[in-house]
Amino acid sequence: MPDKDPREAWHELGGYIREQRRQAELSVRKLADLANVSNPYLSQIERGLKRPSAEILQQIARALEVSAESLYVRAGILDEDRASDLIATIRAQTDLRTDQKQVLIRVYQSFLMENDDGN
Repeated sequence: MPDKDPREAWHELGGYIREQRRQAELSVRKLADLANVSNPYLSQIERGLKRPSAEILQQIARALEVSAESLYVRAGILDEDRASDLIATIRAQTDLRTDQKQVLIRVYQSFLMENDDGN
């Protein structure tokens, strides 16, 4: 299957963020405050005009109370199957605390982002 056009991925991501914001009954201004980004920048992300960094996506995910990996997948940054398998394996570990699992998942995602930026 051919890769998604990056512009299409960012547009879809913006639509998803907008829909999640509306479902959470948050204004653009309120979500921007919660995510610690500017109101105009968030608006541009929602319209697919700006490509947010992994850190900004993580801030938005926290503010919306959704997983950062769901935003990475929607943005076309993270391959859903590959990420899901490893992330599910990490989450299934019984000998790690929840915070340790979260750190491993974040490290894994940061490596994927770093590799994607280098392509």
